[in-house]
Amino acid sequence: MPSPSFELHETTLGNGLRVVLAPDRSAPVVGVAVLYDVGIRSEPEGRTGFAHLFEHLMFQGSATLEKLEHFRYVQSSGGTFNGSTHFDYTNYFEALPSNALERGLFLEADRMRSPRITEENLANQLDVVKNEIRVNVLNRPYGGFPWIHLPAVLFDTFANSHNGYGGFEDLESATVADAKDFFAKYYAPANAVLAVGGDLDVDETLGLIDKHFAGITKRRAPKRPSFAEPPLAGERRATHDDPHAPIPAVAIGYRVADPVGSLDQLLARVLLAEILTDGDSSRLQQRLVHRDHLVTDIGAYLGEFGDPFDERDPTTFTVTAHYPDAGSLDRILGGIDTELARIAEQGLDAGELDRVRTRLVSVLLRELDAVMSRTLAIAKFALVHGDAGLVNEITARLAAITEQQVRDAAAELTPDRRAVLEVIAGGSR
Repeated sequence: MPSPSFELHETTLGNGLRVVLAPDRSAPVVGVAVLYDVGIRSEPEGRTGFAHLFEHLMFQGSATLEKLEHFRYVQSSGGTFNGSTHFDYTNYFEALPSNALERGLFLEADRMRSPRITEENLANQLDVVKNEIRVNVLNRPYGGFPWIHLPAVLFDTFANSHNGYGGFEDLESATVADAKDFFAKYYAPANAVLAVGGDLDVDETLGLIDKHFAGITKRRAPKRPSFAEPPLAGERRATHDDPHAPIPAVAIGYRVADPVGSLDQLLARVLLAEILTDGDSSRLQQRLVHRDHLVTDIGAYLGEFGDPFDERDPTTFTVTAHYPDAGSLDRILGGIDTELARIAEQGLDAGELDRVRTRLVSVLLRELDAVMSRTLAIAKFALVHGDAGLVNEITARLAAITEQQVRDAAAELTPDRRAVLEVIAGGSR
């Protein structure tokens, strides 16, 4: 099984900022990524959607830059940029020609030092976020399905169960003082990881990082609370009315504990998800799509957004399906249960695990081939898992997962340990 061997250099600045460099001189491109250890789970009650709203504010000017200047600096250099909010972190990143590396570092340091948090910017971005919710959730078939609605059924605590996009009442009650407090608490250098990858000289880059980031005031990183919840002791069911959905859908979620501390168990679950639904030869595609004709499509994945390495404890093993007959849900669930029990009790077919593993490793290696996605992965492994070097080890760890570990993963997913969210379709009425 091929394993990557990316060169990594790690250091920590005096203000606590963790730095990872991954030089690769094969193309004149660099990636700059800053990940902050704050996400949807960090939001206080009464402020749903605040982490995402604050991500928008971070693009509205900074210590020395007016609004839109960040965009112009990147685009005039021939680069691209973005940011995104996750359950356990928020990221900001640029892909640039290597001769614009210092520009990218300056831009990220400038907003780490002091974003422009004003009444005008807050009001403007509140409107942007509300419109985003209207477009992506309220007026779209299956909008926010299942990541917005399933956690409320599966989890009990506010941190794990609330709507990460936010309710309009909570968003509209957000103040500049809230935003400044959020920045002061979570956007300290010591609560972040800076990763730089691509066509760079290590010593030169470290000098540039020191020049732009070392002077940012040191602040204490907040202590991250435990968000852990025990496994379910009985099945939970709920429905969600979707006026735009043309056919019913279902999301089945299982709580998965400690994806960081039990990485091999996580990898076994990732392989199980692939065995169940990846490709026409997968277990549930064969049974529920081709044989029983109960569903039009079905998928299984780890992590709320489909990235198994994205989250700490707890995370979710999710199965989703769309189906034409609203009365067939229990037969669909029965088919899933039967296949999970078959794997747990009878094991896998000859070559099944190797076939799935080879395809998964191929996907992972292809994702790591691009400088920007590799830089983001390195930063994520450093922040979430505490080990940037996992970028070089993950395929070998996958190769070492045994059939018994996959069987054990399947045995965990019993009906009494799941939440079932049924989408009631209104679009066909």
